[in-house]
Amino acid sequence: MRRGLELAALGPAVGDHARVGAVVLSPAGEVLAEGWHKGAGTPHAEVDAMAKVAPELLRGATAVVTLEPCNHTGRTGPCAVALLEAGIARVVYAIDDPGTNVHGGGDRLRAGGVDVVTGVLADDAEAFLERWLLSVRLGRPWVTVKWASSLDGRAAAADGTSQWITGAAARQHVHEQRAAHDAILVGTGTVLTDDPSLTARGDAGELLADQPLPVVLGDRPVPDDAAVRRHPRGLLTLPGHDLEAALRALREHGVHSVFVEGGPTVASALIAAGLVDEYLVYLAPVLLGGPRVALGDVGVGSIGDRRRLDVLSTTSLGPDLLVRARPHRAATPAADELRNAGPQDDRSTS
Repeated sequence: MRRGLELAALGPAVGDHARVGAVVLSPAGEVLAEGWHKGAGTPHAEVDAMAKVAPELLRGATAVVTLEPCNHTGRTGPCAVALLEAGIARVVYAIDDPGTNVHGGGDRLRAGGVDVVTGVLADDAEAFLERWLLSVRLGRPWVTVKWASSLDGRAAAADGTSQWITGAAARQHVHEQRAAHDAILVGTGTVLTDDPSLTARGDAGELLADQPLPVVLGDRPVPDDAAVRRHPRGLLTLPGHDLEAALRALREHGVHSVFVEGGPTVASALIAAGLVDEYLVYLAPVLLGGPRVALGDVGVGSIGDRRRLDVLSTTSLGPDLLVRARPHRAATPAADELRNAGPQDDRSTS
């Protein structure tokens, strides 16, 4: 199973699919083949692995898979059926697939006489697939909020200038994070004020291979000549100010993770609504003072209402400091939702 997780990590980190790895073992425990899911529309991990083995060697073999074999027909057929037809005698997987359209592969295999073992390295698989799993279970993408500020919490000087608070290393790290998410979200205010391109770029300014879908939230129109309109992924606009509805709409567009760079208004509203799953805060060793704070009202009226965070890591990026944090586990609404959530409608094609 550890090898399966290593194989899963070879698949694309973004896109409308889960990253899954598989290892096929002979009845004697020898590795016959390995496979992983290479993206939507391609063979799933277990089918990818079985395709590398002579059919007669598959009879009586064991398939070790990081996620429950699917039980539906999407762009590919049900993996549970493929395993049954191949004569696989034993299937071992880490965690159940939470999608209602996909879940049930384990039961189908058991009904077909296959020995099914579940829960092997389940915690490792949950951590590996946390963004995707949350998006399926809650019906909204994983939300990462980012801001850059001075040590005294200012996102800009008093006159509104903000380029550049942080140095080159921190800015490049932001571009890498953009590429690691399915979408990047800002409000119309940011578009009108800063005219960002919302692309993910390398050190030399070149476009990275993975580009986030640019999303602009709000009612004001995006100008025809705005830089974001030249984005290679096109542009998605979401009118209105209903954040939960906007996130659900993104999930319906196949977005499993969203990187929020929308300035204080959007970031503060998401925090106040309890819709943030991770924070990336880039701190520059400067003091600005003044009114241009990185966050506005986040729904904290008194100290007892403070929003506690768990700091996961601190990283030096040149002269700057990156603080990676998440809502305190005991006080995270999403954690309670996840514990209580049953299988959800999974629109991904894994």
